[in-house]
Amino acid sequence: MNLDYSDADLAFRDELRTVFYDKIDAGIRERSALGETTRDDIVATQRILNEHGLAVPHWPAEWGGRGWTPTQSHIYSSEMQRAAVPQPLAFNVSMVGPIIAEFGNDEQKAKFLPATANLDIWWSQGFSEPEAGSDLAGLKTTAIRDGDHYVINGQKTWTTLGQHGDWMFLLARTDPKADRKQRGISFLVLDLTTPGIERRPIKLVDGGSEVNEFFFDNVVVPVENLIGEENQGWTYAKFLLGNERNSIAQVGTSQRLFADLVERAAQTELVDGTLLQDNEFRTRMHTVKLRLLALEATQLRVTGASERGKASPVSSLLKLAGTRLLQELSAIRLEAGASDSVLIGGSNGAGTALHTDLADNVAAEQYLNLRKLSIFGGSNEIQRGVIAKTILGL
Repeated sequence: MNLDYSDADLAFRDELRTVFYDKIDAGIRERSALGETTRDDIVATQRILNEHGLAVPHWPAEWGGRGWTPTQSHIYSSEMQRAAVPQPLAFNVSMVGPIIAEFGNDEQKAKFLPATANLDIWWSQGFSEPEAGSDLAGLKTTAIRDGDHYVINGQKTWTTLGQHGDWMFLLARTDPKADRKQRGISFLVLDLTTPGIERRPIKLVDGGSEVNEFFFDNVVVPVENLIGEENQGWTYAKFLLGNERNSIAQVGTSQRLFADLVERAAQTELVDGTLLQDNEFRTRMHTVKLRLLALEATQLRVTGASERGKASPVSSLLKLAGTRLLQELSAIRLEAGASDSVLIGGSNGAGTALHTDLADNVAAEQYLNLRKLSIFGGSNEIQRGVIAKTILGL
């Protein structure tokens, strides 16, 4: 297979770079590279991208989609990651937006899709529960119909960036007597200012609180907030989770981190030269570079297969290899900084570091934060099982 881009693809890439580098404020991209992106940064970036037709390119054309090929979509994601542009909010553009576009009624589409694309609504995801994470079908939150309303009771947890949420899309059990746990689940949306909702931050090992838990006590939601058909929520969830996994390999992010690490190592003085000249460091970096090249080639092969209308089980391999590579780069980055780049809890909940160098502080935060990738988007253990069954035939 030819893994090179065509002239048309290269021209497309250059057009994207013009927007990413010239239209997105350099300060926003710098904060993004450091993992210090703010809510305002994400909103401002998505609105600029939306203005240029780049916020929701995979949506239907009538709602802002561009009809790109899988290769163009791959270039879009990779170049955005390389440029450290904050990506459009996944909860909006990759999760609830496609669900509403595919399964919502005309009134719901008109009400939610333009606001979702422009990030006028910040959506939160209400899926995981204390006893329903990897086994999501075991969720216990209920939405019992009472006339023209549903009454919701239960709890959702690990809600990423839920502190910013205006609305939530959630799965709830509307038929507790269904014969299988995957049945009797519905997909609902609700305004998070509705009475009976409590949200609490969850403090993480890196000192931050990017995830939250929500409690629902007799929360009344209109029936018109049901998306699609009642008791068909599991079908919609599978559709959504497939979209969530598409770009989780983050090849572009790894390429940017690798380049930044090389530049920093060249400036780090040791007793007998720079860190970049250290044989052990160079060997480790060469190994990472080879893995990164193989990952990019594999991603392009998967993209090529999807252009021919074939779903590829290799996407599980991409998720596994891509997340492990990001974790490896974060470990090298931490070790290259200083042995005392260790976080201690800060009063602002953001975390502080014993080391005074901001870059080393960020390295420590990101090293700890990226441990989550082993679980996000389908745990690595699950992906190994998929690889064993569908690729190796075991």
